[in-house]
Amino acid sequence: MADLPPAPDDRFKAEMPVIPGVAEGSKPPSSSTAPLKIVGGLVGVLVVVVAAGTLLSHSRRKAAQPTDSSTQVEVPAPDLGPPPQTPPAMRGIATIDAMAKPWSSTTFEYRNALSGERFPSLLLRLPAGSPGQPSGYWAFSLKAPYGNCQLELVSDIDRLKNEYGYKAARHPMIGNPCSLSVFDPTKMTNLPGNVWVRGATVQGSDLRPPLGIEVKIEGKDISR
Repeated sequence: MADLPPAPDDRFKAEMPVIPGVAEGSKPPSSSTAPLKIVGGLVGVLVVVVAAGTLLSHSRRKAAQPTDSSTQVEVPAPDLGPPPQTPPAMRGIATIDAMAKPWSSTTFEYRNALSGERFPSLLLRLPAGSPGQPSGYWAFSLKAPYGNCQLELVSDIDRLKNEYGYKAARHPMIGNPCSLSVFDPTKMTNLPGNVWVRGATVQGSDLRPPLGIEVKIEGKDISR
C-alpha cells in the first residue's frame, strides 16, 4: 500500500476575511461592467441638461412674445364737455358793435398800395350818420400830409382851448401838435380840383386836412 501524503494541518490554514453583506465563497463582480455604468450615467446627465435647456428656451420665447392688444382694457377718455367757443376772427378794422358810440375810435395800420409805405391810421365814429353805412365813419392817416409830425385825436375840450388855443372847441378835434393846427371831423372842405374832403382846417397853417382812407361795411365788419 502506497504511502499517502500527510493531510494538511488546518491549524496552519489562512482564514479568509469576512466582508459584511458578501456571502462567503462569492466571487467579486467582474470589472467589465464598470465602464457601462459610467457611460449610462453620463447619458442620463446629458438628457437632463438637454431637457432643461429646451424648457428654458420655451419660457424665454413666451416671455418675448408681444402682448395681444385685444386683451388690453380700454379706459374711456374723461368727458371735458364741449370745447370753448372762440369769437370769430375780425376781418376788418373794427366791428359795428365796437364803434356804436359816437366819437368812438380805434387805431390801425394802413399800407399805401402805390408806395408800399405803412403808417398809423385812425377810425373815428362820427356823431351823425348810420353806423351801418360808411358815411358814419371817418378813417384817415395819422401822419401829417406835410412834415413828419403825427396827428392826434384830442377829446379833452380844455386841452384844445389851453394847449392848442382853440377857444371855439365844442367836441373832439384832430390836432397837429407841431403846428397847433386843428381839424374839425364834422366839416367838409373843398380842395383845388373841386375835391371835397373831411376834416376842414379850423385853425393853423397846415395846407390841407389829414389824408382820408375809404372804408366799407361787410356785415358787421368795418374794413378798408
